[in-house]
Amino acid sequence: MADDTEDVELDFEEERVRRSAVIRHPVASFLHLFFRVSAIIVYLLCDWISRNFASCFILIITLLSFDFWSVKNVTGRLLVGLRWWNQIDEDGRSLWVFEAKKNSQGCSSGTEAEARIFWLGLIVCPLIWMFFFFTTLFSLKIKWLVLVVASISLQAANLYGYLRCKAGGQEGKPPPDTRSFMGHHFLQRISSLEYCED
Repeated sequence: MADDTEDVELDFEEERVRRSAVIRHPVASFLHLFFRVSAIIVYLLCDWISRNFASCFILIITLLSFDFWSVKNVTGRLLVGLRWWNQIDEDGRSLWVFEAKKNSQGCSSGTEAEARIFWLGLIVCPLIWMFFFFTTLFSLKIKWLVLVVASISLQAANLYGYLRCKAGGQEGKPPPDTRSFMGHHFLQRISSLEYCED
């Protein structure tokens, strides 16, 4: 009798490990890393790509802007079930709103492997840009320092937003117009449940 229980526990553990290694959103996982890694590679190879600082600056800022938008609006929701945004209230104050998905059973949240990819990319890339900050500062490349500071700002904003989401911080409340969006999103999720079932 004890052997049957051990087999069931082992099968359950193997199934959990198998599901945690699956990547449900391969495009989102790829895009989460593609723009930020591409910006780092372009920065490192910029002298070989072009001698024109302006074209390198524009290319890197464009890649990081795509990264900022895709992480904030797409990959955070799909891979870890978190989202954040900033809004201005009637008094002109800036409010940050942080949301964390409360139910881990929904099909739109990612797997453990996707969460690792998300957090690894979100934390490691700003550290690389911080390294670039000190190398450009000590080499006195002031024009490149502006680019690196802009890069750190974009990546640090996403990191700050998602760390606050993960911690459950709620500075502002969702505005009324986002409640209708959440209702619409809820209806979309219900209608897509048949595609999520294994």
